[in-house]
Amino acid sequence: RKKVIFIPDIEPALTLSALAKVADKITVVADESRAYLPKKANVVVTGYPTRAELMAYSKEAALKTFGLSAEVPTVFVFGGSKGARTINDALMNILPELTSHCQVLHVTGEKNYDEVTGRVSLMNESVRERYHGYPYLHEKMGAAFRAADLIVSRAGASTIGEFPLFGVPAILVPYPYAWRYQRVNAEYLVREKAAVLLKDEDMQAMLYSTIIEFINNPEKRSEMGRAMASLAKPNAAEAIADVLIDAASHRI
Repeated sequence: RKKVIFIPDIEPALTLSALAKVADKITVVADESRAYLPKKANVVVTGYPTRAELMAYSKEAALKTFGLSAEVPTVFVFGGSKGARTINDALMNILPELTSHCQVLHVTGEKNYDEVTGRVSLMNESVRERYHGYPYLHEKMGAAFRAADLIVSRAGASTIGEFPLFGVPAILVPYPYAWRYQRVNAEYLVREKAAVLLKDEDMQAMLYSTIIEFINNPEKRSEMGRAMASLAKPNAAEAIADVLIDAASHRI
């Protein structure tokens, strides 16, 4: 039997790294993964597979979905289904100032939703009007990506696959307690001039100024957005399927 593996991060995790030594073919998100694989490995760059439904929203429909204004820049902040407490805390601390420059779409994580919305409820009405918080978005993530002019998030594997589809620049805050996979992912997008990296420990001091630098510079947003879009591989799922079919047919 032929053995095929898919590596979702730029750097393979320990188990995938071990499997790569015996795989007949290795599918990867980006060419940079070759540096972490055996030199003689049979590698094909497929991209990261994404759901077709992600792309279902137009910009206008996406903004309408969340009650957002087309006249104000939108910053989409999230940390995954469980949220990211340090990102949430840093955002809450700057929210009154930040919402004078933009509107915020925020995925808090289901466990953190009540705490975050409780803090927002104590803020001025002008702040609350420009803040749109959700515990998680599930099937509406595509709308959030489409609505966004800037993303602030962790740097999990899906970052490499989903963000390029929408051509949105990002401020990436790698999770600091899980080896280095997220940092390597973020550094890849930084090298491609599609994102900037902000360390978790620097967020309290630098999140506001980093966001504002993007908000006040539409040209920079556009340039980095184009760089992000250039990395898109919308047919990744089909490419991986082709590899699997070849494996099943003993053509590799």
